[in-house]
Amino acid sequence: MGAILIPKEIREKAKSCFECGICTASCPMMELLSTHYNPRSLLQKTLTEPEKTLGDDSLWLCAWCYKCHKRCPQGLKPPEIFQILKSEAAKRGSLDGFERAISIMEKDIPLPIVCWYTCFHPERAGIDDKTLVEALQKLTAESMKVSKREICHQQKVAVIGSGPAGLTAACELAEMGYPVTVFEALPAPGGMLRKSMPSFRLPKEALENEIKRLEQMGIQIETNTAIGKDAGFNELLQDDFKAVFVAVGAHKSRKLEIKGEELEGVLDALSFLWSVNMEQNVDLGKKVGVIGGGNVAVDASRTALRHGADEVLILYRRSREEMPANPWEVKEAEKEGVKIELLVAPKKILEKAGRVGGLELVKMKLGEQDETGRRTPVPVEDSEFSLELDTIIVAIGETAETTFLPKDVEVDKAGRIIVNPFTMETSLPGVFAGGDTVTGPATIMEAILAGKKAAYSINRYLATTRKGGANHGN
Repeated sequence: MGAILIPKEIREKAKSCFECGICTASCPMMELLSTHYNPRSLLQKTLTEPEKTLGDDSLWLCAWCYKCHKRCPQGLKPPEIFQILKSEAAKRGSLDGFERAISIMEKDIPLPIVCWYTCFHPERAGIDDKTLVEALQKLTAESMKVSKREICHQQKVAVIGSGPAGLTAACELAEMGYPVTVFEALPAPGGMLRKSMPSFRLPKEALENEIKRLEQMGIQIETNTAIGKDAGFNELLQDDFKAVFVAVGAHKSRKLEIKGEELEGVLDALSFLWSVNMEQNVDLGKKVGVIGGGNVAVDASRTALRHGADEVLILYRRSREEMPANPWEVKEAEKEGVKIELLVAPKKILEKAGRVGGLELVKMKLGEQDETGRRTPVPVEDSEFSLELDTIIVAIGETAETTFLPKDVEVDKAGRIIVNPFTMETSLPGVFAGGDTVTGPATIMEAILAGKKAAYSINRYLATTRKGGANHGN
């Protein structure tokens, strides 16, 4: 085998690295696995000693969330740089690091099977099917070797929401010896993992295995129980629960607020994905437009193609560089046949025979940067045009439903719960929150990290109350 060649454009860009540490500071995997993974040091080894890095287990622990790229002042993309070495390792059969990474995932990452499918993507490195199947079987077998955890503390903890943040917190608290009950509004646990994650990204069997493992640990999961509707929030506090973790995700889709949005054939992305996951028949017609540029928009577009649409267009009001979706997901969608129309914004939904017939759009140009650091889209005068569409799927963002919370829990203007970033405690003592309901839509690994941090803080809070001390979380 010859020497590993890092593309010239990557090497040139890396010369301007500020060594600011932002990639490490913004990485959820760094916080979850600090003894095993550091993107800054791995990047340095990748560029200076690529041959020695082939057997490094940390090479396989990048979760492809692109937080490092989105905050890097030089725009380096560590996931794609690491991918070069992973592909070379697979080509050479140098998979010792990969096998060690599997063991690390099983021991240190809650929901390891879910994370395998949704975050680590070893198949993208060219690992053969036999090796992948064996690794997955090993991971599943090891992670399922659990028994009911001994209850060491009598203080009960309630977790509202069974998405990745809620399940992680429940898992960690059960390991610490607390009796935990998870309340889920949906008919089955999993939150967004079940509701909106397409089966081509997360097979149902993988999620079911994770749920089964948590139930074997002794975690109680009560489905069809919407707090605020089927049970009151204050009832939890009166029912001997000494701490509550709110992890209800962001399940409310934002609306376009344009004419025609009420027409038949206009779907919100989360409802569409949920219907498909529930194996309901959804007639999309031949041509589908997906409005938005995030991961949900990309999932919806790829699902629409698999669900019978002949043509799917993603319509996004900014440029490709500003798309919040992970770059690898956008590339996968395009490879499958999804088309992307950039710098366009919806203006009016057109009617045909009482349902969607098309969409009027206006071309955009990029102006000054907004508070997110992205350039603001500005309409181009007299640039309106129309597209014929059979279905329009709206994926312009999601918000949390927090109206069930007592007034003592402070929320911001967007409805997100405000927490102490270090303890995850809300303005109401004993009530903690994390995941999308705090940050807005984010990655699975960020939700898992939030669940872990909250569990540790809840343990400290309850230990303080056991000793009779005052709560000092805030």
